Amino acid sequence: MSFPSPANDYIERPLDLNELLIKKPHATFFMRVSGNAMKNAGIVENDILIIDRSLEALSGRIVVAIYETEFIVRRLIKEKNKMILYPENNFYHPLNINAESDFEIWGVVTYVIHKSL
Repeated sequence: MSFPSPANDYIERPLDLNELLIKKPHATFFMRVSGNAMKNAGIVENDILIIDRSLEALSGRIVVAIYETEFIVRRLIKEKNKMILYPENNFYHPLNINAESDFEIWGVVTYVIHKSL
């Protein structure tokens, strides 16, 4: 004779990472990180970013931008009439964005998938 496990009362449905991490599938993209410009924010080489292109790029958010034809990941700071893309690594310099800059905010980073050792 077998009895049901008391743990059966605590079983939840399977975890769906798409449901948990992606609010707007049509505007969400994944991107693998190359480089360590954001290492002090916990974003390092080979991490996977989840990027939502529908979110507003507010000051203080980490964004993916196209700068001089390359994708970069930086913290966006808006001060009065200027924008600055700040790295989270002292070996990199902030990028001051001006009217002549070849620049576009591509999306806002919502999650970072980081492989544990």
